[in-house]
Amino acid sequence: MTGGTAADRASRAPTLTSASPLMRIRWLNAMPNCRRLAALLLLTAASALPGRPAEAAQPRQYACRRAPAPVRIDGRLDDAAWRSAAWTSAFVDIEGAVKPRPRFRTRAKLLWDDNFFYVAAELNEPHVWGTLTAHDSVIFRDNDFEVFLNPSGDGLNYFEFEINALNTGWDLFLPKPYKLKGRADNTWEIPGLQTAVHVDGTLNDPRDRDRSWTVEIAFPWNAFASRAPVRRPSPGETWRVNFSRVEWRVEVREGRYLKLPGFKEDNWVWSPQGVVDMHVPEKWGVVRFEGN
Repeated sequence: MTGGTAADRASRAPTLTSASPLMRIRWLNAMPNCRRLAALLLLTAASALPGRPAEAAQPRQYACRRAPAPVRIDGRLDDAAWRSAAWTSAFVDIEGAVKPRPRFRTRAKLLWDDNFFYVAAELNEPHVWGTLTAHDSVIFRDNDFEVFLNPSGDGLNYFEFEINALNTGWDLFLPKPYKLKGRADNTWEIPGLQTAVHVDGTLNDPRDRDRSWTVEIAFPWNAFASRAPVRRPSPGETWRVNFSRVEWRVEVREGRYLKLPGFKEDNWVWSPQGVVDMHVPEKWGVVRFEGN
């Protein structure tokens, strides 16, 4: 709709605080120095107002290199192939910058070759513990590391894998997110999957202080074919990918780790979701597969 009185048009005109970033820059550049300073102070104050929505975080980006040598899946991340791969940025709270920085650092590395998509993660942790040993248990009831893969990039037909410090896994397929009435398929299994966990410390022993646990995962390219038309990517192609870490607060009682009552789990992720929900694929990061 157009037209209306001059007052109507003025009420619909963008203000300095509601204008787009590009428009703000143009207006600020056109102002005298004294007015420009006042305008910057106004913008700073407005951005801190309670209830003002935060700027949408951009999905994280990662350039995934081809593995220069075979990757040995033993959980240690010390073979030569991983030295060529960069770490991701440190994980943040699932809701993003509106929440405090995670208590412990988490980061990941990625590689690929003709046969596998490799994921490695390092989870700093002073007390490494795990309880679940049955495959396809609800792994996030323990501290865990989670991988989310959307090869098509359209938010549909995506895959989830969770693993704890005992190297117990849970694999799921979702044709669409839960918010679109999607239902998880727990019958999907990953043929040829390779996983390993290494603990820098002592697992399930509260008498000492641990340093970290590291994870290695090798997803075969043909592992997804039973649920979606996924093939090995070519250099330059991208997948939507995200990683999550679930961390519970615990106490030591009678020589065992027990969850603190009244505390929910922490959710720390690579690419922030903005909400406490990993099943928002459009917020996941973008992984670009690089050539030799």
